[in-house]
Order: sequence, then structure tokens, then C-alpha cells
Amino acid sequence: MRWNDLLAADRIVMLVDPGTAAGVLDAAARLLSEGSPATTQLIADALRQREQLGSTAIGHGVAVPHARNAAFRDPRGAFLRLARPIDFGARDGEPVDLVFAMCAPEDTPELHLQHLAGVAERFADPEFRDRLRMARSIDALRGLLLDRPRPAASAAA
Repeated sequence: MRWNDLLAADRIVMLVDPGTAAGVLDAAARLLSEGSPATTQLIADALRQREQLGSTAIGHGVAVPHARNAAFRDPRGAFLRLARPIDFGARDGEPVDLVFAMCAPEDTPELHLQHLAGVAERFADPEFRDRLRMARSIDALRGLLLDRPRPAASAAA
């Protein structure tokens, strides 16, 4: 799966003050809604409801909060790299610093599951996780996630 199917550069951020898991879900909802307050609230509520069913932390410092709702016609994702890891209730006990949030239309459960499987598979790669954690700039991080080569200035950094 290409990340470009779900992500856009403006939905990839480095979150300096992540606060709590609830705060991260709120930040993810803002990114996914692209600024619409009503949609932000719908997505935040959906992400929180899903999280109440069980932690979306998949281990190794990664969480994949996700929900389905009628806010969009196509699935979309947001990536947040947290400046400091936070407790997300992961089974392995590791705090989370890499968050891939996703929202999909209610009427596409199969597509939603396919995207979730693709995200989980990609984050199972320890080298990929390390590269995300080592990215020194937002441009480098976006390049890794959007399958773009890094600019020469970032590569030399």
C-alpha cells in the first residue's frame, strides 16, 4: 500500500507537546477533518469510541487509532510523531511516539480493514520505525511517508 492513498503532506506532523492519549486523538481528528470544527468533533468522538473498545496501540511504540463514519467519501490518514512518548495502553507496555490515525467511510468496512492491515504491516518493520524516529525535519518525515526522495539539504543533515 502506498501511503499517498491515505496521507497528504499537511496531515503529517511532529507534535511537540502531545499531552495525553486523548489529546493526541483530538490532534489527529483536527488533521483528519482539515479544519472543519463540526467534522473534527465527529471524528474525535469516533476515535474515542473506538479507543474505548480497546487500545489501538499495536506495540513497539506505535498506535493506529481509527474509526469509520460518514464524514468522508474516501478513507484518509494522518501521521503524528510525538516529541515524547505517551501511554496508550499498549499490550507490550511501551509508550507510543508514532501515531497513524485513520478515518474511513461507514459503508466501506472491507477497504477500512485493508488499509489497517497495510498500516500494521508497514509499522511491523523496525527499520521503518527507526527511520521515522530519526527523521530530523518535517520534510524528511513527509518524504519517508509519501514515498518521495528527500531533498539534498535534508539528506546531508
